[in-house]
This record gives sequence, structure tokens and C-alpha cells, in this order.
Amino acid sequence: MSEDTIFLGFSGKPEDLYLAMANRHGLVTGATGTGKTVTLQIMAEAFSRAGVPVFAADVKGDLSGISQPGEPKDFLLERAKQVHLEDYGFEATPTIFWDLFGTDGHPIRTTVTEMGPLLLSRLMGLSDAQEGALNIGFRIADQEGLAILDLKDLRALLTDLADRGKDIRTEYGNVNAATIGSIQRRLVVIEEQGGDKFFGEPALNIEDLMRTTRDGRGYMNILAADKLISSPQLYATFLLWLLSELFETMPEVGDVDKPKLVFFFDEAHLLFADAPPGLLQKIEQTVKLIRSKGVGVYFVTQNPLDVPESVLAQMGNRIQHALRAYTPREQKAVKTAAETFRPNPNFDTQTAITELGKGEALVSVLDPKGVPTMVERTLIRPPSGRMGPITAEERKVLIVNSPVYGEYEKPVDRESAFEILQEKAKKAAEAKEQAAAEKAEVRQTRASTSGYQRESATDRFVKNVAGSVGRTLGSSVARQIGNALVRGILGGLTRK
Repeated sequence: MSEDTIFLGFSGKPEDLYLAMANRHGLVTGATGTGKTVTLQIMAEAFSRAGVPVFAADVKGDLSGISQPGEPKDFLLERAKQVHLEDYGFEATPTIFWDLFGTDGHPIRTTVTEMGPLLLSRLMGLSDAQEGALNIGFRIADQEGLAILDLKDLRALLTDLADRGKDIRTEYGNVNAATIGSIQRRLVVIEEQGGDKFFGEPALNIEDLMRTTRDGRGYMNILAADKLISSPQLYATFLLWLLSELFETMPEVGDVDKPKLVFFFDEAHLLFADAPPGLLQKIEQTVKLIRSKGVGVYFVTQNPLDVPESVLAQMGNRIQHALRAYTPREQKAVKTAAETFRPNPNFDTQTAITELGKGEALVSVLDPKGVPTMVERTLIRPPSGRMGPITAEERKVLIVNSPVYGEYEKPVDRESAFEILQEKAKKAAEAKEQAAAEKAEVRQTRASTSGYQRESATDRFVKNVAGSVGRTLGSSVARQIGNALVRGILGGLTRK
């Protein structure tokens, strides 16, 4: 096998994915049970051997077996013989497990500030008016240097925003208390879905997804998503956030001999379901531009219609497993899938899609010049790792021996918006109480004063409180990137 290609299978000739074209993105589609997960596994194994780190969500738990060597079962050995894989053997792929809930892998966290208002609005399913109010909150937090790290910080920010509604109306427009209340209620739903575990610190260091072993193999980063998938909005928003972070963090590299990272989006239809046109446009833009950062994005889904046409057009490498064609929608999907391939005069592509057996696929990749190859009916090679899930004990051993073990396990709760705004509210209440007392005192003593104007104790107290609050906010600003933070395509903070 060539060092600059990945062997996918055999069609009468070897079908290879060119590493130099692997960051031109790809699509793996097919009905349930046709072999998509195995195809994802053999691609991930090959990328790892080539020194390319991989990230993938494990929706069913089956992908975790990649971390263990496979077993020489008869059907695997037979498939290896059919595809002329003479050096076929069994080995484990170096694997790091991650989990938003922190039970089946290292915790993954980000801060609310880093997530940004656009993706947070998508996560909570906000209306246009609610999204507008949230954007105002983020703008004020950025300007005042308020770190919004977790959901309690966001709650405090929204409460403060409602209290300041009249004061900010001229600059930002009306912020309705009822709108803020609706957002607060949506936060309760996010907490019930486990989102409170996702927001906080220590935040994920993207470089930890880019690790390689001492012998040069790329780590397979697996997100335990069997529980997460039951909260589809959280699942989809997390993956979009991670894609955005990669785009904002990684430097431009142009054309590369192999990707810096390959990113598999399983259940890709969830990324686009009910997404507003503005967000779809930003996703398309991010996918298009991230290839210049050396990142290859591969969508895995049942139906090619699940992916918007504008995004589908950027998927240069295609692997199509069998599709059923009973209903009008299924027939349309088969036709759409067939039309995306460069035709092969030896067979009808549309008919072949409905006839493919398990572990068989139609394959078309970009050649070294970036031109799609003619579609070929291909037997997919067998994997080298275990097919199926690992045991809880095997997972525990891998987590404890992981190169990032101990870095994310303990949450950190430092001073942020919640504490700052709580202190601000406390001082404001004290000022109000003291002002009332001073006002009463002034009324009692006014008759006995000499009549000259002097600064009242009330005025002095209010000035002192204002100065104290200003200093508190000023120290917070000093800990931030700047007075106003710059946000990227998907609303997260840009990286310098």
C-alpha cells in the first residue's frame, strides 16, 4: 500500500483515498445496517496510521472497539482475501475518550463566552427577539469585561440586563422583561439536558485533540455520544462549536500532504435540522474555509438529502452504501445520490445503490489533481480493530492511562460574572438603604444647618459605591482579552 493513500477497498482494482485530498471533505451515506460505522472505522484507523489525529462521535457505542485489536474471525479473513489485503493484521488504534457528562470519558467543557450568542441561541431554540436580547447581553458583557463562564453566570447577566432595561434602551433598544424571562426558562431545559456540565472550566484545549503518539500515530478522539444523542440540540450545537473552535484556533496551512485533523460528523442530519438560513450560511462558510486550516470534515448520515446542497457540493470524497427506494422520498434520495457521482459506463449508478450488499459501497474520490474519479462498486476492506463496543473496565483503563488524564476531571469555579454582579447588586442595595437613611437624617437636620451648600453624606456614599463597583469591573476587564471581544463566523471568540 502507498504511504500517501488510504486503502478503502477493491473494485477490480484498489480504491484509495489520497491523503493530500483528504481535507477536501467527504460524505459517507447509507441506510441503517449497511456498514457506515465500519467504513468510518477503517478510515479512522488508516488516518491514525498515517499520523493524522481523528475526532468522531460514537453514537451507538460501536466505534469504541477501535481501541482494541480485532480478532481473526472467518468472515474478516475472507473479506481480506477478497480485497487482496495481503498484509492484513489486527491492532488497536491509540484512543482518547471524551464525554460531555464526564462519565465515559474525559469531561469536555467550554465557557458561555466562548460559545457565543449565535450557537447558544440555536441550542436553546430562541426566537429572533430572544436572540436579539441575548446578543445585547453578550455585547454588554464583552464591553464590561464580564466573564460568562457557566450557566449561573449567564443567569446573572440576564437578570442584570432586565434590571438595566431603561438605562440601556437608548443605546441598544428595548429589552423586554418578558423576553428575558423566556430565555431564563429555556436555560432550565438546557440544565435538565445536562448542558450545565458542558459549560464551565477548565475549558477544552483544542491542541489536546491534535495529539500523536511517540511513534507518530494520530490519536483517535472518541466522543461518547450514546447518551448525548438523546439531546439532539445539545449534540448538534456542541459539534458546530467544536468545528468553529478548530477554525478559529488553527493556523492557515494551505495545501498539505495530509490533513492536520479529520473530523467525522455522525448523524449529520441533526446539524441542519430546523437550522435558520443565516446559520446554514455560516456552517457552509466554515466548512468551506476550514480546509485551508488542514481539517478534513466528513459527514456520516443515512440520506444524502440530509445535507444541504450548498454543503454537499463541498464533499469531494464520496462513499455510498445501500439505500432503500420504496417511498417517493427514498426514490428521490437514491436519484440525488446517483447524480452526485461521476458516471461509470459499466453500470447504472442509481440501480446499483439499491443492490449493494452489506460492506459494499459506491466509491468516488478526488484524484491527485482534485478531479472526482469515476464511481466504482467496491468491497470495503475489513477493520484491524475490534468491531463492536468495549467493556466498561477496558474503557476505564484507557481513560486512566490517557495522556490528558487529570487535566479536565476537576471543575474550576473562579470569579466571574455571577460573583461580580452579585457584589454589584449587594452594594447597590446597601447604597439604596444608606441613601434612604441619610435622606431622613438630612430632613431632620436641614432646619438647623447654616444654609451654605455642602456635599451630603448621601452624595459621598453614592460616589464611593460607584467607585468601588467601577474598580471591581475594571479588575475584571484587565483579566479579559480587551474591552470588546472579537467574535468569529459562528459567534465564538476569535483566536490570535
